[in-house]
Amino acid sequence: MGWLRAYERGMRYAQRGGYTPAGQQRRERLRLEAAGRFARGDATGQIARDLRVTEGSVRRWRRAWRDGGTRALKSRGAVSRERLSARQWSRLELELARGPLAHGFAGDQRWTLGRIKTLIGKLFHVGYTVEGTRKLMRRHGWPAQVPVRQAMERDEEAVAVWKAEVWPDIKGRRATWAPSSASRTRQARG
Repeated sequence: MGWLRAYERGMRYAQRGGYTPAGQQRRERLRLEAAGRFARGDATGQIARDLRVTEGSVRRWRRAWRDGGTRALKSRGAVSRERLSARQWSRLELELARGPLAHGFAGDQRWTLGRIKTLIGKLFHVGYTVEGTRKLMRRHGWPAQVPVRQAMERDEEAVAVWKAEVWPDIKGRRATWAPSSASRTRQARG
């Protein structure tokens, strides 16, 4: 029962940033709903279909529930401990809003993970890796970097014309449905 030690105090979340706090709560609600259905004796496949999760997840939850009860399905939070306090996070958001130029990053005016990592180190003397910075930003609901501004030369009228007239020709017409065979070697007869 070595795997049970991982679930003794509740479920953990995967690496790669894990879920946002809202996602963690939603996932915990699914597990707790599954626990009620385990108690009623519902089948694994039916629970998976109803909750829209994989059967493997339901089987893992069932094992944890059988060995540790509902408590084993409760969330323990993120895998990694948050190194920035709520106050530090608020300050970081304010500093990010000031922009890269205010912090000595000349040239390209976008926040990269490397720049954010450097800023965190300078402000709070806390070390993060680039991957850790990505997880931190994702956990706090910051999306991947998308340019906010558009080129000054952009002509909205020309863009609208291009979308309406040129793009449909490039894209082409949608293929219509016609009876065919899924087999490459044996074509449909008829």
